[in-house]
Amino acid sequence: MHHSSQPRNIDILLARYAESHRNHTNEIIHFVCIPLIVLSLLGILWAIHPVVALATTLASLFYYIKLSPQFAVGMGVMSAVMLGILAIMPEYTVLPVSIAVFVVAWIGQFIGHKIEGKKPSFFDDLRFLLIGPLFVLSFLYRRLNFAY
Repeated sequence: MHHSSQPRNIDILLARYAESHRNHTNEIIHFVCIPLIVLSLLGILWAIHPVVALATTLASLFYYIKLSPQFAVGMGVMSAVMLGILAIMPEYTVLPVSIAVFVVAWIGQFIGHKIEGKKPSFFDDLRFLLIGPLFVLSFLYRRLNFAY
């Protein structure tokens, strides 16, 4: 984490996101469901055309670089692994599996927020759809003592 007199935008966004993700059960649900949502969303885009999934990944990485180059690296690695998984899946399975995982993972997210007793952050600000993966990654970075 970066320490200075002026908080960085990434620190502000993560703190705001964390406000509705304090319940331990909800956090665990998010640690499982957010990566599954990212993978399944990439899968749906991959089914349209692999270039669409890659272009979306690159656009999100551009946003992440502006927030935190260190997070962009982690998201780049995660995205590359996910795109690699999609590339080796039989083509006819990508869309149905992705849709099923997407639906189940979002149900999990909403169950987590019911347990938390707070609405999802993206209801107030759509940017939080892109901050969720960084929230999960921030736990890994802190555990590994990586700066972001």
